[in-house]
Amino acid sequence: MVLHHVLSSRIEGLDPGNMRDIYSIIVASQIFEPLYQYHFLKRPYQLVPLLAEDMPQISDDLLTYTIKIKKGVYFQDDPCFQVGKPRELKAEDFVYAIKRVANIKYLSQNWSMFDNKIVGLDEFREYTKTCKSEVDIDYSRQVQGLTTPDDYTLVIRLKKPWPQLCMALADIATAPVAKEAVDYYGRDIVSHPVGTGPFRLNVWHRGSYIELVRNPAFRGELYPSRGEPGDAEAGYLDDAGKTIPFADRVLWTIIEERQPAWLLFLQGKVDATVIPKDNFDEVMGGVGELTPAMKQRNIHLKTFRDPSTYWLGFNMQDPVLGKNKPLRRAISCAIDREKFIELFFNNRHLIAHGLIPPVMPSYGTEIKEKGYAQYDPEKAKELLKEAEKIHGGKLPAFKMALPGTNTWYRQFGQFLKRNLNAIALEVEMEYMDRPTYLEKVNTKSIQMFTSGSSASTPDAQDFLAMFYSRYHAPGPNKFNYCNPEFDKLYEKAQVMLDSPEKRRLYRKMELIVLEDCPAAFLNHRVAYVLHHDWYKNYKPHAFAYGLSKYRRIDMAKRTAYKN
Repeated sequence: MVLHHVLSSRIEGLDPGNMRDIYSIIVASQIFEPLYQYHFLKRPYQLVPLLAEDMPQISDDLLTYTIKIKKGVYFQDDPCFQVGKPRELKAEDFVYAIKRVANIKYLSQNWSMFDNKIVGLDEFREYTKTCKSEVDIDYSRQVQGLTTPDDYTLVIRLKKPWPQLCMALADIATAPVAKEAVDYYGRDIVSHPVGTGPFRLNVWHRGSYIELVRNPAFRGELYPSRGEPGDAEAGYLDDAGKTIPFADRVLWTIIEERQPAWLLFLQGKVDATVIPKDNFDEVMGGVGELTPAMKQRNIHLKTFRDPSTYWLGFNMQDPVLGKNKPLRRAISCAIDREKFIELFFNNRHLIAHGLIPPVMPSYGTEIKEKGYAQYDPEKAKELLKEAEKIHGGKLPAFKMALPGTNTWYRQFGQFLKRNLNAIALEVEMEYMDRPTYLEKVNTKSIQMFTSGSSASTPDAQDFLAMFYSRYHAPGPNKFNYCNPEFDKLYEKAQVMLDSPEKRRLYRKMELIVLEDCPAAFLNHRVAYVLHHDWYKNYKPHAFAYGLSKYRRIDMAKRTAYKN
């Protein structure tokens, strides 16, 4: 049984300690597993144990977490281990994974997750600065806040309360990594993932396809027996209690252009797909209804609001953009978001009036009235006059980086270019493959860039962390933004449990960011996903990516399908 998918971009690597792009995470999440995961079926979303035996024991002062690790979990068989002797997962593997992220020479994009949170970890990071190279780092060096009383117990001691810790321990960045694999493969570890998950890498032809196969060493897991009301009627519990994964292989074909991917879906060679903008009328009839032609093919539609925000970002360390707020605001006012959503998403998406998506509990409905997403070319021209005074003369041409070279990105780039040209701003579009784009963003080598983020947890902190000054690139703050007032509120909110007060703080921080304009926020995604009738157990999930283990193919229906 093979799952057939499409990736619309090349991926950078499969090393969980240093990845944040969604395409790498989609693939790596089938190979690596963290301590916790979000329940596949239950809503509201609920954290449940994965590699952990149970949820953690938490001390009364909220500073010590004791986590029991499942016994009988093994890393996949790999040449990095002794031949014929599978290596069992131990608590120390989690410690090593976190220390590795802390190693400053590793340059992990995920360090911000642990920065100033675990007792002794920042000191370990400082120690790595003194080492000549990565091979000189002593990972056995004690970190007081990361201890393993025995092989199956992990104890984490915090400097201050961190209510989101369990959410962090559900992130692939905290998945256990075998030191033997890193030592064996060195820098090439990005191409040799060694995990505990249900699948393992078999073939990776960069730019062409990625094939995973069932991991024979996988301990086995059971499909959920409970969900939410309506799941049984929808068929999501048909496989309740059965051993997963169901598939033997997972194949991603890398196709950057939307039309070839769409044709493969219609031919039955891809199990699920998004709807390309140019084919929307072919697919959708009435409101929320598929056309008769799609229904005749037994194609199903799933829609859901994705906890995502997309933007045009500014590098605040750029000597022109960073010091000129009227310029940044002019650019924001020049973008016709409504037309953008009409042209590129068939009016499916929502205008981003702020940075927090509407599906988040901390979303403020009043944000629309603030007018930060207003399309006003005349106001933009007036702001440009202010910007030229600040600059001391005519503004130069700017460069904008886009993370793709396909037709969609080129059309998107031309749309933005026309919007900015209309207010007499010159801009050069730079279309890049994703690995090149990420390298330039992480090294602060660009002026403007288009990007977006989808939340990994139901807490909006992921979005706010992108503007905390300690997290400059290669951390999540790709804007390299800094505001002391924002930082103070962020640090206050970090240690708070979810509450109305914390949500008010989040909205206050959002307004600070919107006023400073380190980005022009564009849209929130509303996903329209099509899948064939044979593709079973497809329930949309906002916060999980390692879902291939749940998918099942009805082979008789797939065989009977005719294009």
